Amino acid sequence: MAQNDFSQGKMSRNILSMAIPMTVAQLIQILYNIVDRVYLGHIEEVGRLSITGVGLCLPVISIIIAFANLCGMGGAPLCSIYRGRGENDEAEYVMGNSFTMLLGFGVVLTVLCLYLKQPILYLFGASDATFPFADDYLTIYLCGTLFVMIGLGMNSFINAQGFGRTGMFTVVIGAVLNLILDPVFIFGFQMGVKGAALATIFSQAVSAVWVMRFLTGPRAIIRLRLSAMRLRLQRVGKILSLGVSSFVMAMTNSLVQSLCNATLQRTGGNLGDLYVGVMTVINSVREVITMPIMGITHGCQPVLGYNYGAKLYSRVREGIRITTAATLICALAGWALVMAAPQAFIHIFNNETELIVAGVPAFRLYFCTFFCMVGQMVGQSVSVALGRSKTAVFFSLLRKAFIVAPLTVILPALGWGVNGVFAAEPISNVVGGIACFTVMVFTVYIPLGRRKDGE
Repeated sequence: MAQNDFSQGKMSRNILSMAIPMTVAQLIQILYNIVDRVYLGHIEEVGRLSITGVGLCLPVISIIIAFANLCGMGGAPLCSIYRGRGENDEAEYVMGNSFTMLLGFGVVLTVLCLYLKQPILYLFGASDATFPFADDYLTIYLCGTLFVMIGLGMNSFINAQGFGRTGMFTVVIGAVLNLILDPVFIFGFQMGVKGAALATIFSQAVSAVWVMRFLTGPRAIIRLRLSAMRLRLQRVGKILSLGVSSFVMAMTNSLVQSLCNATLQRTGGNLGDLYVGVMTVINSVREVITMPIMGITHGCQPVLGYNYGAKLYSRVREGIRITTAATLICALAGWALVMAAPQAFIHIFNNETELIVAGVPAFRLYFCTFFCMVGQMVGQSVSVALGRSKTAVFFSLLRKAFIVAPLTVILPALGWGVNGVFAAEPISNVVGGIACFTVMVFTVYIPLGRRKDGE
């Protein structure tokens, strides 16, 4: 089928055709995720406690996203590879099996997290002052877990088929609705964090419906059919083995977020809640400036995977070069903005003087080597696109699990105090970023140069 044939035309154009709508979608997704925190941070008297409470829920949300990525980011690259080979029937089965797994994981996660939410939140750094806010938000959010799984996980299959704009609208619809409903529920109905969570799950439900309508409709190249949803062990194994890198990355994000919150709560003493609030704002800003990088690295995957499946190795190498250059430019731009005016970013979330005083030096320390992170993101994205699951898992684990997590505990114990928590990230950016990119060059980029197209 010639439709959305990435083996034709310039690689830069093909990647941009996917990356631009994905970048817009990432931007809107970030707004979707952080708009709650922006509104909650400006509630009179309890703004900082509200935003800290939501921040304590982020590790749990990251776990849910991890399982959505396990199926979606595992199955979608396989679809691209099978499309490049002309095996559309197998691509359809991959998508159907991924959908079944998303439903199963969604139900299990909802039940387990609702049952264990109290010990989980205290483990992740909640105090008696912040637990009620975290509990209110998480209880309602978990009721929409299935919507998150379907909307996020299955949207990857829309993008994998080359419908970047349609995938973008999945996020646009939910984000716009969330932007409208948030002030209505939070301030109009005076529901606070409960209103923020309710607005979120309504928005996620609408996004999930949009995804299902497209994938079961006439425009989809690979359609979601009931006959393809029966699980087959070998197929499930391929999906999970490729999706485990994205799963591990999201799970390690959850680990690091919870570890940072707990360490800041312990190390910060009476100011523990304040520093957890600072970390919540840092995580929110990091999501924003990482957005264009994620858009490009996700946008390159269906293009690289298609050309790899078609055995056009010179085009794959060209795509890697384009992706690396584009992501580095975006990372440098984001780094410059944050380092120049951290207080401006903090003001978006909260105007309290003590948060700004504690936040500015923490921002500059945390983001000082942000641009080096590109090496890990490019290396992992290329590995996922080409179906190199073991390498992708290694890249996912290296920076967060093997470097950030240990340093978050070790540096404060060595006398760095709360600065040790904020310093773990920049150290990992340098060490992990350089290591991942070097491994990708010597195991993927250079070997592809020795292979002739079509072999």
